[in-house]
Amino acid sequence: MDVLFAPWRMKYVEYVARRKEEGCIFCEAARARDPEEKLVVYKTDRSIAVMNLYPYNTGHLMVAPLRHVPSIEDLGEEELLDLFSLVRRCLRLLRRAFKPDGFNVGINIGRIAGAGVEGHVHVHVVPRWCGDTNFMPVIASTKVIPEGIRDTYRRLMRERGAVT
Repeated sequence: MDVLFAPWRMKYVEYVARRKEEGCIFCEAARARDPEEKLVVYKTDRSIAVMNLYPYNTGHLMVAPLRHVPSIEDLGEEELLDLFSLVRRCLRLLRRAFKPDGFNVGINIGRIAGAGVEGHVHVHVVPRWCGDTNFMPVIASTKVIPEGIRDTYRRLMRERGAVT
């Protein structure tokens, strides 16, 4: 058996265990006094965009309504418009900061559909590049994230003012 030493993974395991006890990451981020601590990229009157602390790819953002609801069906028209206006702003920011070749944008509603935060609907915005899936995930089932999360956050914050 091959063993891959990944000490960072224990932080994720502990984080998931705490999440079940502590509450909602999006609600906590919305209440945060220090946006950087919770990796808040944008916050409007109705929505919030935060970096995924355990991203699928560099720059992976999650956009959620401020109101804690499990599905987009539960949102009013203004909330829905604000949510997707913020998704659009995130796409523009990521395009400016990272120049990706494309994006995956998606919503997982319900645990069976892959929702990690089942009670608070959110939209994943994941930048993609030609060749960002190399031999590591295919052969070794290991994803490589080439930039530290705080470095990515600082890069996004530098570009944020130029994006409308």
